[in-house]
Amino acid sequence: MAEAFVGTWKLMESKNFDEYMKAIGVGFAMRQVANMTKPTTIICLDEDKITVKTQSTFKNTEVSFQLGQEFEETTADDRKAKSLVTLEEGKLHQVQKWDTNETTLVREIQDGKLILTLTMGDVVSTRTYEKGC
Repeated sequence: MAEAFVGTWKLMESKNFDEYMKAIGVGFAMRQVANMTKPTTIICLDEDKITVKTQSTFKNTEVSFQLGQEFEETTADDRKAKSLVTLEEGKLHQVQKWDTNETTLVREIQDGKLILTLTMGDVVSTRTYEKGC
């Protein structure tokens, strides 16, 4: 089922991302730069390992993981988090935990688009990606 996520995805629309970044503690300067970038996300599947690469003019990140196995992650904003990704009802659910905080990232495919929903407390951001060539 994770095969549906494989591909190169270009950010087309972003809603409430600045508020989400504020909620997770990203500083003003980094938020300004991040709000101007339109990252490309590349999702690869190699047997049971998923790799998610995010590329932009600002910063490139890469994380590899197996579903259901916790892993350590350094996020784009340099948080050191423990993450766990599961596949539930066709959606990739990721929970990141750091210090005493927790945020969720849910990736799903809707009408051929990749929808990323980021939630921190009562702040929700939605980012919509279209598949590239």
